[in-house]
Amino acid sequence: MMVGKRQPAPDDRAASAEVPLYGFQPPVGTPFGLEVSTVEDFFAQHDDWPWNPPRPGRATFHYLIAVTEGELLHDVDHLTRTVAPGQWLWVRPGHTQCWHPPGTARGPFILFEPDVLTPAIARLLAPLTSHEAPAVLSPHPDDAAWLHQTALQLLDEHRKLGRRPLGIHHALRRGLLESLLLRLADAPGTTATGAATAGAPRGDTYGRFADALELHFRELHRAADYAELLGCSVRTLSRAARDATGKGVRDLIGERRLLEARRLLGGARWDARSVAAHLGFSGTANFGRFFRDRTGLTPAAFASGEDTAGP
Repeated sequence: MMVGKRQPAPDDRAASAEVPLYGFQPPVGTPFGLEVSTVEDFFAQHDDWPWNPPRPGRATFHYLIAVTEGELLHDVDHLTRTVAPGQWLWVRPGHTQCWHPPGTARGPFILFEPDVLTPAIARLLAPLTSHEAPAVLSPHPDDAAWLHQTALQLLDEHRKLGRRPLGIHHALRRGLLESLLLRLADAPGTTATGAATAGAPRGDTYGRFADALELHFRELHRAADYAELLGCSVRTLSRAARDATGKGVRDLIGERRLLEARRLLGGARWDARSVAAHLGFSGTANFGRFFRDRTGLTPAAFASGEDTAGP
């Protein structure tokens, strides 16, 4: 079993039994928050779990699947994604996901916790690891063969635990993973990492903000709230956010609230009034305007399945 069910906090309805939260729990002996297998082995080892019946869930770690043969169907935030050979599926921490019955898909399957990445690499990859980054990546044809070979090397190194000293083994795995992710960052449709983020010292301001946003997006909605929480100025926080993502703090807060609203309306089947209250809106009408301005749909229309644009 690659993942284990973690009980939701009693005051977190979004992580209710309808959409459980799963923590990283690899096989015994797997070191340092990184597990590498194949999607076909995952299907074989888990029998009919978790696709019979379909069971939506959320994970605290990254799922990354390279499809080399066949076709993979996978729901990410209530939309079914079709992943063809040469494409990569990336399910990020917190996304609502749901497996489809096993099909013909084959290819490397990489699971890793966010803190596996070194801070400098995590900063460069911030646009690609964010909640709003594309779920399906189509690398440039010039990179396809290199990415496939690197994924196979990572799988080989992972399977040969004990061949080298543990520290070297993990350094090799992490280096291969980071190289692979940096190459994926050049896939068409992804946000460029940019020179501004490459050379700027992080000071961990954005990382601390991202962590705080995950904990407090329901009740804190202004840049000033987070600046006070982190002990910095709004200007410092705004600069850190733009350096890391190209977006302002207000935009990032709004995106996180919108993402949660879509999850609750779509997967958990909450009504608009409950979502508005849970996310700290002053009323249902205010929440309706917020949601419609960003999606072009009313909450009721989204909940009824009229959304076709994707997150």
